[in-house]
Amino acid sequence: MTSQSPSLAEVQSTVDTWITTIGVRYFSELTNMAILTEEVGELARIMARRYGDQSEKPSDAGRDLGDEMADVLWVLAALANQTGVDLSAAFARNLEKKSNRDADRHRNNPKLQ
Repeated sequence: MTSQSPSLAEVQSTVDTWITTIGVRYFSELTNMAILTEEVGELARIMARRYGDQSEKPSDAGRDLGDEMADVLWVLAALANQTGVDLSAAFARNLEKKSNRDADRHRNNPKLQ
């Protein structure tokens, strides 16, 4: 994996290598789903307090938003590896779906004008 801008395939490969060497083995899919939910919750907490209406607690003030997002990506990559999902291909398909479905939808939304 390059240190600059890894592809999704490189992310998946790196996560797999780390888990199967340093991490010993994958947690079960359900455990990783729970961990993903926990990581998204940590991200949501920072977003709500830093950009939302809640005040930021001193314990949250130094938290790195990018690191929290990377935690979410890490567990998502692990789940993709476990379930045989190629995130690069899935992302490409998803982008095509959104582009076809929403070609004019947002442009014609008066709330976004």
